[in-house]
Amino acid sequence: MESRPSREEAWRLLCEFNESDGLRKHALAVEGVMRRVARKRGEDEELWGVVGLVHDLDYEKHPDQHCAMTERILRERGWPEGIIRAAVSHGWGICSEVEPESAMEKVLYAVDELTGLVAATALVRPSGSVHDVKVKSVRKKWKDARFAAGVDRAIIEKGAERLGVDLAELIGDVIAGMQDVAEAIGLAGKHGDA
Repeated sequence: MESRPSREEAWRLLCEFNESDGLRKHALAVEGVMRRVARKRGEDEELWGVVGLVHDLDYEKHPDQHCAMTERILRERGWPEGIIRAAVSHGWGICSEVEPESAMEKVLYAVDELTGLVAATALVRPSGSVHDVKVKSVRKKWKDARFAAGVDRAIIEKGAERLGVDLAELIGDVIAGMQDVAEAIGLAGKHGDA
């Protein structure tokens, strides 16, 4: 059986390939959400968290080879096949042909883009805090195509459908997961001083 990399190993690897504060915070946000959903579903929180951390491993240095280089980097370092497959599957239909099949893969696919929309919604709040973001606020921003225009809402909808969850529930899970790591991702706002 392959040994599983620790969260610390995943973080070191992420930092080796990503110097951008924004990309590191995105990885931490996705990790927080993956951990939250894993707990909710009775799944392996550590495994899901590690996948959340490394899913965009190659994005800063190899954006034109996104997912393919993550697969190569993880394979060269002997990472378990399940983690490699999950990381690569989040780019399904965009830069990868690996279709998300497991619950972990489907959740990653569904929440990756959504973390960006929730973060943008938090940043326009007077407090700048994800603690003040509600599902209805995200739904309202969702309808404005100019708001967080880089967020592909069709992928989020497809992800929710594949998971068999209501979009509102998915948004709620993403908000909660990001609230868990609000300070680390720079979205604690006034609550960060508490």
